[in-house]
Amino acid sequence: MNIDETDVQILKKVLLDARLSYRNIAEQIGVSAPTVLSRINRLQAQQIIKSYSAIVDHEKLGYDLTAIIEVTAHKGKIIEVERAISKFPNVCAVYDITGLTDMIIVAKFRNRKELSQFVKRELALPAIERTNSHMVLITIKEDFRFL
Repeated sequence: MNIDETDVQILKKVLLDARLSYRNIAEQIGVSAPTVLSRINRLQAQQIIKSYSAIVDHEKLGYDLTAIIEVTAHKGKIIEVERAISKFPNVCAVYDITGLTDMIIVAKFRNRKELSQFVKRELALPAIERTNSHMVLITIKEDFRFL
């Protein structure tokens, strides 16, 4: 994968606003629209650009609670547990980590009751040994658009 400065400039523009036209991006970075088109096609083919989506304010949709949950799985069951957890719709991220626990989950909930039900029902998988839940009090920054 050879990524040059033009690719980086294109990626930065797409990260900030994926609705920009190829012509608009081209004008902003000083290249032709066909260049932008071919570069974006290549970045998609290489799976550097995986998809396009909107950034939603979850709090305005009623998801006032963000939880960070540490999970320890039974030996040999980590991948199975991670795959199962990643399928729940309110789970935003599953990270396989080092340390005392096996994975970290970031999930959004409408209230404490939903979080409690999630931990007691969905995370009651036989392969899960232990969980440790943390509730986010204030989100200072939550933006994965960087380059």
